[in-house]
Amino acid sequence: MAFERIQQTKLSDVIMQRIEGMIVDGTLEAGARLPSERDLAHQFSVSRPSLREAIQKLEARGLLERRQGGGTYVVDNLQQRVAEPLLDLLTKHPESQFDLLEFRHALEGISSYYAALRGTAADLERVQVSFEAISRVDATDIVALATALTEFNLCICEASHNVILLHLVRSMQPLLQKNIQQNLQDLAHKPGIVQQLHEHRQLIVAAIAAGEPEQAREACHQLLAYIENALLTLNREQSRMLRSLRRTNNAEHKLGKDKV
Repeated sequence: MAFERIQQTKLSDVIMQRIEGMIVDGTLEAGARLPSERDLAHQFSVSRPSLREAIQKLEARGLLERRQGGGTYVVDNLQQRVAEPLLDLLTKHPESQFDLLEFRHALEGISSYYAALRGTAADLERVQVSFEAISRVDATDIVALATALTEFNLCICEASHNVILLHLVRSMQPLLQKNIQQNLQDLAHKPGIVQQLHEHRQLIVAAIAAGEPEQAREACHQLLAYIENALLTLNREQSRMLRSLRRTNNAEHKLGKDKV
């Protein structure tokens, strides 16, 4: 009987698989800088030549890149390919704000669902901390508030323990933050809007903490539906104002011609 020879695994391949796993599970984010070779070799308890060989293999596969000025980074091509064209589209076509809100229903709704289903105690604590951080931001500082809200949504996504969702959300983070910022700017004058949004988010956090997936998803949908309805109402009001202004201008123009 012939036995197949057992192939000895190279240490560099083991290191490569370990780093790949850290990229997949989000421990190493797109664009993140790796520790120095010395520190990384110490953390893995391996020799620097074996580590260097593993990094070279990951570079060849397009997962890592060395940048001018030093340092090895996880490639962030996905984020650039997804976010930049859509950011440009969003700037040129404001109506796409509503398309993105519809997309966020699916993305944030499913993140909230699985966060409630799978979130650990540590995950829930991070979600709570990020939620409380929102309240400490000056509501008039739209950029800072949008940043805090984006971080809150990311914490919920991390609590979902779905690596595909996590990579998608991280790759689209600039686009999602832009949408949040634009919505806040458009609705800034609306009385009580900050409090209403806070109460909606509070329901999401409570449902996740209670381990109620359906309620968490529904609370997320209610939040986004509230934003969408507020924006639609704002658009209708602006349209009425524009029509009224045109009628006033036409009436003044006609009166001027009659005087002549």
